[in-house]
Amino acid sequence: MTVDTITDVTVFSGGSWRTGMDVHLDAGRVTALVPHGELPYGPHVLDGSGGHLTPGLVNTHTHLFQAGLRGIGEGLPLLAWLSAVGEEAALLTPERAYATAAAAAAEALRSGTTTLVEHMWPHPSPEVHDAVLRALHDSGVRAVLCRGVADRADPSRKWGFDPRLMQPVDEVLAHTDELIAAAHGSRVSLGVAVPNPRCLTEQGMGRVRAYADERGLPVSLHLLETTTDDAMCRAHAGVGAVAYLERAGFLWDRLLAVHCVELDAAGRATLARHGVGVSYNPLSNMRLGSGIAPVPDMLAAGLRVGLGVDGAASNDTQDILEALRMGAYLQRAAHKQADLFGFPEMFAMAANGANRVLGLEERPDGVQVGMQADLVLHRFEKDYACLPVRDPGATLLTCAGSRTVATVLVGGEVLVQDGEHVRLSSKELAAGLAFTAA
Repeated sequence: MTVDTITDVTVFSGGSWRTGMDVHLDAGRVTALVPHGELPYGPHVLDGSGGHLTPGLVNTHTHLFQAGLRGIGEGLPLLAWLSAVGEEAALLTPERAYATAAAAAAEALRSGTTTLVEHMWPHPSPEVHDAVLRALHDSGVRAVLCRGVADRADPSRKWGFDPRLMQPVDEVLAHTDELIAAAHGSRVSLGVAVPNPRCLTEQGMGRVRAYADERGLPVSLHLLETTTDDAMCRAHAGVGAVAYLERAGFLWDRLLAVHCVELDAAGRATLARHGVGVSYNPLSNMRLGSGIAPVPDMLAAGLRVGLGVDGAASNDTQDILEALRMGAYLQRAAHKQADLFGFPEMFAMAANGANRVLGLEERPDGVQVGMQADLVLHRFEKDYACLPVRDPGATLLTCAGSRTVATVLVGGEVLVQDGEHVRLSSKELAAGLAFTAA
C-alpha cells in the first residue's frame, strides 16, 4: 500500500518533536507537514495517533550474504575469521545469494533501516550479483549495491585477496555497467566495493577510481579495521595504508572508508582533506575485538561519519537501533563521558552522516517537506519496557528496538507492518535460510 497521509502523529522535525501533526505524501515524497486536520486526506491514510515518526535510517555498511553465516568463526581474530567467511563465500550460489540478501534486507527494514549500503565481496559469478539485485528489488529497500573488485591475488589475504573469488577488473566493471542498467529507475543505485587497500594494485586503484568518477559512483573500502592494513602496506609498499591510498590517488569525496579503528591523527587529517567519508561499525568492531573507532576525533577533524551495522557474521543481526545504542555507549565508556553522543548526534549520524559521500539524499533535520518519504513509525506502547516516554529521543536511543517499529515506509510504500514484511513472508525467508542447518 502507498500512503497518502499519516495522521495525528508526533514527528521529529527540525531537531524537535512536534505533536499532533499530519504528514502528507505524494509521488514518494513528503508534500506537507501541518497540524492535524488542516488539510484534506488522501484515500490511503495511516493512523499515526500515539506514534512517533522519524526519517528512516541509513546502514552505511553490510554484507548481505552473511545472513547465512551467523555465529561463524566466533572467537577467532579478524584474519582467521575472514578465512572462515571466505570459505563460505566460495560456495555462494545465486540461490543462496538471493535468499540471504532478501532475509537480511527484510531484517534491516524491520528495525527502521530504509537505506542500506551493500559491500559485496568480489565474486566471479555475475549470476550471484544479479540475484542480490533481484532480492533488493523484491524487498523494496532503498540500497547502494557496491560490486566487489580486487586485482592482487593472495590466498592468505595478507597482501591480496582470495584468488578463487577474483576476476579481471575489466570484467567486473563491465558487469557493474550491466547492473547499473538493470537497476535504472529503481530504488537501487550502484557503487564499487574494495575489500581493503591490500587487494588492489596502484594500477587497479587508478582503473577503479576512473570508472567511478566517470559514472559518479561511490566506492566502499574497508580501511584500518586492525593494524594489518598499515603493517602490510609498510612491508610491501614502503608507506602506511592511508599514504598508500593517497599516493595512488584513491582518496576523494565519493570514497567511504569502513571501520577506521586504527586511523591516527595524521590519517584523519588526510582523509578529511580529500573529503572521504567514514562508516562507524561499533558492534562488529566489538564482536571481532578490533577496538573502538575514534569517532569524536574523526568528527573534530571534519570527517563525515555514518553508522554501519556490518554483516551478520560479525554482528549477528541487522538491527540498526542496536548499533545506534551501542555506538553511543561504546564511545561513552571509552571516553568516560556520559553526555557524549546523545540522541541528536547519534540520530544525525545514522540518518545522514555519510549520505553526501554515498550520493544519497541529505536529510539533516528530521522529517521535512520535499524529502523522500522513507519514514518509520514507532509505537513505544508496544513494549512496556519503553514506558513511560519522558523524552522520545532518549527512548529511541536507550530502549527502542525492532519490537517498537510499527510501520516502515520507503518512497511512501508500506514495507513493514507490525514487525512483518508485507512483500516477503517470514515463513518464506526462514525457508530460504534452511541450508545453514546442515
